[in-house]
Amino acid sequence: MKLKLYIFLFLLSTAVFAQQKQVETSIDTTKNKIGAEFKLTLKTVVSSKSKVVFPKLKNIGPLEVIESYPIDTVKKNDTYELIKKYGLTQFDSGKYTIPCIKILIDKKPFLSDSLRVEITNIKVDTLQQKMYDIKDISSVDSGIGNWWIYLLIFIIIIGIGVFVYWYIKKRQQKKIEEEVYKTPIEKATSLLNNLEKKELWQKGEIKEYYSELTDIARNYIEEAIQIPAMESTTSELIQGIKSASAKKKMSLTPETVENLERVLRQADLVKFAKSKPLEFEITEDRNKIQKAILTLDNAIPTEVPAEEEDQLLNEAQKQKQIKLQLKKKRNKRIAIAVGTVVFLLTATTTFFVVTKGFNYVKDNVFGHPTKELLEGEWVKSEYGNPGVLIETPKVLKRLDTQKVLPKEAMALIKEMQLFGYGSLFDNFYVTVSTSKFKNPTEIDLSKALEGNLKIIEAQGAKNMIVKQEDFETKEGITGIKGYGTFTYINENLKSSTKLYYEVLMFKQDGGLQQIAIFHEEGDTYANDISDRILNSVELKKASN
Repeated sequence: MKLKLYIFLFLLSTAVFAQQKQVETSIDTTKNKIGAEFKLTLKTVVSSKSKVVFPKLKNIGPLEVIESYPIDTVKKNDTYELIKKYGLTQFDSGKYTIPCIKILIDKKPFLSDSLRVEITNIKVDTLQQKMYDIKDISSVDSGIGNWWIYLLIFIIIIGIGVFVYWYIKKRQQKKIEEEVYKTPIEKATSLLNNLEKKELWQKGEIKEYYSELTDIARNYIEEAIQIPAMESTTSELIQGIKSASAKKKMSLTPETVENLERVLRQADLVKFAKSKPLEFEITEDRNKIQKAILTLDNAIPTEVPAEEEDQLLNEAQKQKQIKLQLKKKRNKRIAIAVGTVVFLLTATTTFFVVTKGFNYVKDNVFGHPTKELLEGEWVKSEYGNPGVLIETPKVLKRLDTQKVLPKEAMALIKEMQLFGYGSLFDNFYVTVSTSKFKNPTEIDLSKALEGNLKIIEAQGAKNMIVKQEDFETKEGITGIKGYGTFTYINENLKSSTKLYYEVLMFKQDGGLQQIAIFHEEGDTYANDISDRILNSVELKKASN
């Protein structure tokens, strides 16, 4: 009876385990050469309504992800088999563990199996392989980033603005003096000649031709005879000319006034599309206008020449008008050029905000502290004893342990070395420490982590969330990783900041090695820095 019960329990536990095991893990080979690709395959079978999320990873443990292949979907009856492959590689020989990967199925986490792989060196036969000269030292990328692209775009936009200014100025190169005519008759004659050069009526633009033709005549009459010709109707204008002729004793013949009136009325009919004159009529009307203007000018009584002081005054007024027009044109050029630059800057900024996001534009234009750290020149160095070989964006400086640890803790320590960059007040803070104790005992890493976090709480951390998992270096040395968030209270500034932390702890021969990283939660650049630092950790064997 007991045997049947054991068999039943065994089968039950096996069935339960089979139901929980929804992710199948496999790899194409467990042994490969340096730089060669491992293909890690994850499979899961789910219903058609299930939602599966495979993580996007840059590294899986000590191995670099060189390719994240698209998910293959295979339909099997009422279920679907999802197959996700990752291409992995490593450029250092040794034995490595591919850790478990968390996959979300309907928002529930499932872990893949961990796998052991081996990477071997490539054998080189120097007897058969041809020998070459030693190459010159190659320059190392200084990591200046992409700021020069934005500088180039800015220079191009400014260049466009300068070009627009120059182009408009070139078009305005006609001398202002030529536009400020000495007499009304000179202006009217010049404008009539320019009108003929446009060849408007030859192009079929008869309405525009008559409009400009009569405007020239009306403008001359207004300036020379001082009557409001531009605002007057044809009848009012003719009546005004007759009144001015009598008042100023102008010798005008009735024929001259009639010819002018006939052309003006013809122009009125053309404007309202009630008449379309023939070519010879257009030519005659133009000649009549020109003759009428000349006749009016000759009919105006000659004034006594102004005295020399009046001439100087007129010349000063003329120069003042020239300067005023020059200033207006210059202001117009500047306004158009500035407007063009502002428009291009706005359009370019909007394009990058829409395509890249506001934070991308802000960080690249105005800069970001952790972005500059990430893209700067990194340093790889060894710290403490037992040594911790680590790559960081800045060199870590030795810190005074007496100012960090309480006296009770220092009483238990035989030797401690502490190195760091930044502080909890800064955007990024990293420390490396190594310790040896006076009374060698078996170290409980979990308790050591707990004690370390209490020290952080004593420095102002509140609402601390703690998570813990195993961690393994490239050499296969195991330790623990504590991570989570806390709110840091700055008593001096009366402010609070939510920080994310990661702490690695290892033990060797009664000694303790620790790496701690702190940065503002949600800082993507700081996350990349943390990943790069943690993936570079190498531990040295303890020495007495």
